Amino acid sequence: MTDPDKVPQPGTPRHSDVPTPDGRATDQGETADPAVQPDRPDESGYDSTAAKGEPAAREPAFNLPSSLVWILTVLVIIHAVRMYLLSVEIDDELIFNFAFLPARYDHPLADQGLAWLWTPVTYSVLHGSWEHLIFNAFWMLAFGAPVVRRIGAGRLAIFWCLSAIAAVGLHLALHWGDMTVVIGASGVVAGLMGAAARFVFSPSGRISRQFAHRNPRLSIGEALSNRSVLFFAGVWFATNLLIGLGLFTVDGGAGIAWEAHIGGFLFGFLFFGLIDPSTGSDARMQED
Repeated sequence: MTDPDKVPQPGTPRHSDVPTPDGRATDQGETADPAVQPDRPDESGYDSTAAKGEPAAREPAFNLPSSLVWILTVLVIIHAVRMYLLSVEIDDELIFNFAFLPARYDHPLADQGLAWLWTPVTYSVLHGSWEHLIFNAFWMLAFGAPVVRRIGAGRLAIFWCLSAIAAVGLHLALHWGDMTVVIGASGVVAGLMGAAARFVFSPSGRISRQFAHRNPRLSIGEALSNRSVLFFAGVWFATNLLIGLGLFTVDGGAGIAWEAHIGGFLFGFLFFGLIDPSTGSDARMQED
């Protein structure tokens, strides 16, 4: 995954750019109702059948939480406005006031405006290019959907803010006083991936698109002893190590703030239990 992107300082030019009913008699002498599915969990550890007495509904090919759709819509609108409606000068001013800049915290906060207060969150809704936004959107759909279904829209807002702060917090610690701004939702996306690693994998190691959010949440110890989780995390960290070594760049050579990815992932993985209202197999689907 890319991002958050480190982009040049404001003022430089912007880049272009089944059960099968057999009819046998029941204990009461009645014939089994083909419409009623027996209640038993599948290999994922949860009951994936329809409620007793209700016909099983067909799962749509695309069934995204509405809150996630709204978030992606807002991200697209923000980027479109910046690219097509704002002048370069106004966009540079917007970047300066809403992107994350480590150098802000190297100066007395009382001697500057309040941008230091909101930029640890607002940077996450800005992107450097359409490719940058589309890449983040893809992974957000893949890992954000089960997380949103599990925690709901309200807790998602809290998770977004905290994971964004955690992401640039680690970046700030390693780049204190740096003058390169950071933008992009990848720190949050990494947080969603870390959170998803705590529950999406079934005992068999598979991921169910429809029902992964109902899986029991693994403790940190259980997750670290789960081969599927370890493989997933290992590939993820190896990819970010390659990014840190400079093997990947985006937006015509802009750097990738891979440290922010790690900060977001660690927050999602280690602290998801503080936000997740679901415990064990009683996890309920959240309406959004």
